[in-house]
Amino acid sequence: MKKEKFDIQGMTCSSCQSHVEKAVSNLDGIIKVNVNLLSNNMIVEYDESSLDSTAIIEAVVNAGFGANVSEEKNIKESKTKTSKDSNKPKDVLSAMKKRLIISFCFLIPLMYVAMHQMLTHMFGLPIPNFIKSIFDGPENALTFAFTQVVLLIPIVILNRNYFIVGFKRLLKKAPNMDSLIALGSTASIVYGIIAIGMIIVGLKNNDLELVTRYSKDIYFESAGTILTLITFGKYLETKSKGKTSEAISKLINLAPKTAVVLRENGKEVEIKTEDIVLDDIIIIKPGTAIPVDGIVIEGSSSIDQSSITGESIPVEKQVGDSVVSGTINKNGILKIKATKVGENTTLSQIIKLVEEASNSKAPISKIADKVSLVFVPTVILISIITAIIWLLVGQTAEFALTCAIAVLVISCPCALGLATPVAIMVGTGKGAENGILIKDAESLELLHKVDTIVLDKTGTITKGKPKVTDIITSQSLLGKTSFLNNLKVKIIGNENYNLKVENELLRIAGSLEKASEHPLAEAVLEKVNENNIELDDISDFEAISGRGIKGKIKGKTYFGGNVAFIKENNIDTEIIEEIADKMYKEGKTLLYFAKEKELIGLIAVADTLKETSIEAIKFFKEKSLEVVMLTGDNKLAAEAIGKGLGIDKIISEVMPQDKEKEVVNIQNQGKKVAFVGDGINDSPALARADVGLAIGSGTDIAIESADIVLMKDDLRDVDTAIELSKETINNVKLSLFWAFIYNIIGIPVAAGLFYPIWGLKLNPMIGALAMSLSSVCVVTNALRLRMFKNKKILADKKEDINLNEEEKKVIMKTIKINGMNCNHCKMAVEKALGGVDGVEKVEVSLENKEAVVTLNKEVENEIFKSVIEEAGFEFVEVK
Repeated sequence: MKKEKFDIQGMTCSSCQSHVEKAVSNLDGIIKVNVNLLSNNMIVEYDESSLDSTAIIEAVVNAGFGANVSEEKNIKESKTKTSKDSNKPKDVLSAMKKRLIISFCFLIPLMYVAMHQMLTHMFGLPIPNFIKSIFDGPENALTFAFTQVVLLIPIVILNRNYFIVGFKRLLKKAPNMDSLIALGSTASIVYGIIAIGMIIVGLKNNDLELVTRYSKDIYFESAGTILTLITFGKYLETKSKGKTSEAISKLINLAPKTAVVLRENGKEVEIKTEDIVLDDIIIIKPGTAIPVDGIVIEGSSSIDQSSITGESIPVEKQVGDSVVSGTINKNGILKIKATKVGENTTLSQIIKLVEEASNSKAPISKIADKVSLVFVPTVILISIITAIIWLLVGQTAEFALTCAIAVLVISCPCALGLATPVAIMVGTGKGAENGILIKDAESLELLHKVDTIVLDKTGTITKGKPKVTDIITSQSLLGKTSFLNNLKVKIIGNENYNLKVENELLRIAGSLEKASEHPLAEAVLEKVNENNIELDDISDFEAISGRGIKGKIKGKTYFGGNVAFIKENNIDTEIIEEIADKMYKEGKTLLYFAKEKELIGLIAVADTLKETSIEAIKFFKEKSLEVVMLTGDNKLAAEAIGKGLGIDKIISEVMPQDKEKEVVNIQNQGKKVAFVGDGINDSPALARADVGLAIGSGTDIAIESADIVLMKDDLRDVDTAIELSKETINNVKLSLFWAFIYNIIGIPVAAGLFYPIWGLKLNPMIGALAMSLSSVCVVTNALRLRMFKNKKILADKKEDINLNEEEKKVIMKTIKINGMNCNHCKMAVEKALGGVDGVEKVEVSLENKEAVVTLNKEVENEIFKSVIEEAGFEFVEVK
């Protein structure tokens, strides 16, 4: 199977879109076709063994449109028919604007010449004598008519494309919006020519009554007005449509055009971003964007990743940390080694995902597609029937023609065709701004319909990284008759504990674990580093798989591992069993440590919850969604976390290959399932779910399998994605409703259906204006999505801010500092002051040689002086 993108030229409405789609769909080997009216392109999935791009382009050309493969290299390779209309959107808009201005320059005098007497009757405007002498009276009828012809000709020439395309589509038996405009304008022009003929006959026969009657029935101004107003509407529509793709434009502009690369001879060379290759060393200066994905090999800085993840707080980066393209280096010079370049960078992949999602179709658009296919032929038929019926009931040819033309020009297939794609484009773009990458429109539509959220535990609900949660020492338990009733033991955060005893246990545990490759060893060593504990050398180290470790420290034998391993070595654990049992039921993993035959204590390790998980699950509950936790962890650990979060259903001890089966089981109960996961073992379940959402920090395979990627690694973004889905589809429904209602009401009014009852009749010029503005209204409605925000998260943040403001008094101080010369100095001062208790925010100005600190409590000036001098700078004063 091959997936290829084509640019399509000549589409003006949803009818065109439907005809292109139908022409390509009829080819053998086609799997899927998505034609996008908004971006004028088509994405085709086809069997490469039975079809190629040349045949696809030929089918589009035979249907009356232009086509070429989107990539320039493929255009050169395929010697196929292409359209000359390949101008850039800005050039098209500029040309349209010029055409519109010139059209109005001719339309205004045309309207005045044709309607100057009406303007006098309606508004009392005086008519200059020279106008009367040239245009008024039967004797001036031909001058009056031919002056209108002269003024109309430039308007027709400028807007000739409506006639060329419109009649071409008619000959291809696939009429479109241009066909309606061409027919309406041509009917007006033909009737005007007939009127001129009748005026000539009247003058020849001296029949002044005939001359006067047909002088009033010249319809050239209607043709000019229809063409100009339609162009005006298309200009507004094109301009508005440009705003819908702003999100993609912003993403494209994130990547810098050039980058500074360090060559082997130590020379810095500025090259184009596309010329960067793998393993190039790139210098990233403060305030510049990172051009490619890479790893920091020198320097440190804070990186603004808001453009990629939607998170506004800058992230500190040190040597060994990864950075991604499109992010901004806030301060400090970095040297990075390129790991992903060109189309493989994170930014390029995001742009690709957003573009593909914008070009995809939501199931809801099928209604409009079906209607669009028959819309224009039906309107033409209604127009013909309208004229015939009014002639049969005795109305004049002028009346019948007016109604027929009004039907043609008021009908708007564009509004129907634009309703879905503009909303999808704005919605997916808004998702990208919030760090939510939606791969296709179908997922966006389905998401708000799900009734069950299935969550992977490790890495999704929890951080996926074990941490030390409790430290228990045997010394603290000695002499206690009842451990549970009278426990004086450190459970992290409790001040009633001898820190020296705790650190001694950590020293022994860390010394043993530093030689271990077990995942839990990392948690112990992290805690050791936090407490700045120096470790001892170990000898005779031995790791017993699945049991524990042992070794000698200063000649004494020490043991570490599970309870079974400790007991195997004849070490009594009775003193600690009560608390151990309690912690085990909480789902914690216990590491016992002993010296010779004596138990020292235990360290409890557990995967900790992400800070936002509780809030996210609360949001799901508010939506009446069933929440299921699916994990391979043991039952006790799973239930300890699940019940604490209020999760409805907990499925534990599930093998990786069985996660998909569990999703299928839930779906078989008639549920629509959204699965959220991050690991390789989640990939089948992500693909099987109705909507799969991958946490952005997860594996590439999980991200590839998912329908939606959450870049911020925040479970609350699932709720934001659901809200965005709901808002987008509601927007589509509203646009489709008004598009259908507009045509359902507008066509009967234009046909004169209400004329016998209320005398209601529609002027074709008013119909042309209404048709033009209907499309603009649909696009404007979609642009409302650009204001989308998850109100619940904003409300919670506002509440937190309000609480914080009530709980603490904010104090600001300005500290004058000498000795700061560069960004490294700035970062050093920020770090020093940021570490002071009570400091919330630090802003350092090299230019003013000062630091502005925001405090939540009073801090002595001597403390500021001390930390600044320790950092190597001169403290001057505090203001």
